[in-house]
Amino acid sequence: MTDNFAHRATDWDKPSKIEMTDIFVAALLREINLEKQWKAFEIGAGTGLVGLQLLPKLNTVVFEDTSEAMLSVLKQKLTGAEAVEIVHGEVFEYTKQDVDLVFSCMAFHHISDIDNTLKHLYNITNAGAKIVVGDIRTEDGSFHHFEPIPHKGFDTEELAAKFTQAGFKVLSTDTYNTLKRERVPGVVGVYEQFMLIATK
Repeated sequence: MTDNFAHRATDWDKPSKIEMTDIFVAALLREINLEKQWKAFEIGAGTGLVGLQLLPKLNTVVFEDTSEAMLSVLKQKLTGAEAVEIVHGEVFEYTKQDVDLVFSCMAFHHISDIDNTLKHLYNITNAGAKIVVGDIRTEDGSFHHFEPIPHKGFDTEELAAKFTQAGFKVLSTDTYNTLKRERVPGVVGVYEQFMLIATK
């Protein structure tokens, strides 16, 4: 498995990334009342900017990422006393059926097979589990400097339909933030971030 983030992991936690994840966390907490007994699963956990903020409000967090380098940075932040599990690989590596909350910030557009990922999430979640996905709406590819990635953002109606097909009930797909980035010299792109919330 190629680690596409190996060269970026050590300086990932830049102010812009921290601000972006802080906004996601605030939006999630406005929508979901976390319960202390919950076990959560983070897709594309990276260096833990989101999951480590939610961990004190939860029983356990499973941090999943395909980048060993990003998870290495996450591990350096842990004392060893935290109730965490770390999964290096795709979501399919995790097969226990005990998850109460799934969350993901800006990682879904890196997932090639959305349909089978959602089927797997349905299998590993408890009844009543909540799913919270933050990502960008469909864009022209400039957000990633026109690099080849699986998805140039998402049409939220199409994504919601995939969640429904997998067995989830979609509660909302609201815009929660707008990013402005100069991806093309001299041109400031505007990228809407949506939050899809679903339940099992």
